[in-house]
Formats: sequence, structure tokens, C-alpha cells
Amino acid sequence: MKKKMKLSAVYLAIIFLILYAPIFYLMFYSFNSGGTMYRFEGFTLNWYRELFDDTRLLIIVLNTVIIALLSAAISTILGVAGALAIYYARRQRVKNTLLSLNNVLIVSPDVIIGASFLILFTIIGIKLGFVSVLFAHIAFSVPIVVIMVLPKIEEMSTSMIYAALDLGASRWDVLTKVILPYITPGIFAGFFMALTYSLDDFAVTFFVTGNGFTTLSVEIYSLARRGVSLNINALSTLLFIFTMILVIGYYFITKRNNRPAGLGVKK
Repeated sequence: MKKKMKLSAVYLAIIFLILYAPIFYLMFYSFNSGGTMYRFEGFTLNWYRELFDDTRLLIIVLNTVIIALLSAAISTILGVAGALAIYYARRQRVKNTLLSLNNVLIVSPDVIIGASFLILFTIIGIKLGFVSVLFAHIAFSVPIVVIMVLPKIEEMSTSMIYAALDLGASRWDVLTKVILPYITPGIFAGFFMALTYSLDDFAVTFFVTGNGFTTLSVEIYSLARRGVSLNINALSTLLFIFTMILVIGYYFITKRNNRPAGLGVKK
């Protein structure tokens, strides 16, 4: 038994090494004064200074954050509504159909989704830019929120709802004071997942961006095509740190929400 546990631990260590070694390699060379990723010549912060002196890149960062926050907030609202609609569907066949359609959007290739949105926006006359990117990010984030919220709704006891109705609560009160507080961990999980998906997305965004507007993922791709620059390393390092902060924040939020009600109360 112990031998199997050691083998599994070694296996996990190798997997994590394969996944994280390139990231730490990239972060390490973001401090290289030599300007290349072949030999480390000395420690410097010049690449970070150049990064923050690049006004155009800072505007792109701001665009990316705004798109991510807006799409995550809107998709969370729509996703919660969608999860409730699926859960309260009267017929099981309708419920299964809606859930299947939701799951199809998650597993569909990003290239197909991006090309479909490009065709759609071209046909209906939406100019490619901020609006088209926002709509696309909302569309692929909503199914993710539904998947995160629906299990929390399904594990909620219906007796809580019936008890609230018997005590005279309106349906709005049941929704806002019973259902939503109970599924709050799922809502936070859906929001953070939608936020990270929006920040990381490249394939869909690449199709729906227009002249004069772009996001970080597309900009990093275009910079990398011009040649290796340690500005990319510095930018990627900051993005990785920001993502880790989001993950840690989500961990503490869920830990706090899952804490027993009586914990920490002084008698």
C-alpha cells in the first residue's frame, strides 16, 4: 500500500513538474539582463520597466480586465438564471435537452465557436471590436456558470423552500433570501471560472477582434510572432501571479462559506 502511495506521489510530482517547469523557466528569464532565454547574464527589472512604460500595452491590459469583469458579471447573472430554469423545468426530457445543449457549448472547439461568432456578427452588422468580444465572452462563459451553479441547486433541500412559502414568504423572497444565499459558493465559483476563462481565451477572441481593439492573449501572440522579447516574459509573469491571486482568493472565499455556522462564536 505504501509503495503504491509513493508511486502515485512520484507520478503527480512528475506531472506538476512538466506543467509548471516551462512557466517558472519563463518567469526566471523575465529578470535576465542579457535579453535572451539562452543564458542568464544577470538580474534586472528593466523588462518590467519597459512593460509599464508601454502605454499601448497598458491600455490593452485595461481592455482585457474590463472585458473579463463585465463578461464574468453578466454571464454569472445569466448562468444563475439558466441553472434555475433547467432545475425547475417541469419535464425531465426538457431538462435533459437544455442541459445537453449547455454541455455541447462547453465541449465545442473554440475555433468553431469563434468562426460562428465571426459569421454571425458579420451578417447582423455588429462591428468587430469591444462589443463583439464582450458578446462572445459572455456566450462561452454562461455554460460554465450553469455547470458550477446547478449542482449547488440540486443539493439544496426543497423542504427549505416549502417552509419559507408556508411562513408567508413570496417567491421573490424565497429566491433572494433562501435560494441565492444557499448557492452563493456556486455563484462565486462560476464567476471566478468565467473570469479566468475570459482572461485566458485566445481562439474565440482572435476571430472577433477588430482593428483598434485587442486583448492580451491576442497581443502576446502577435508579439511572439515578431520574435522573442523578454517583455513577453514579464507580461506573462504578471498574468500568472494575477491568476494565482484569483485562485487563492476563490479558495479562501469557498473555505469561509463552507465554515460551520457555529465555528468561531464565543460562548
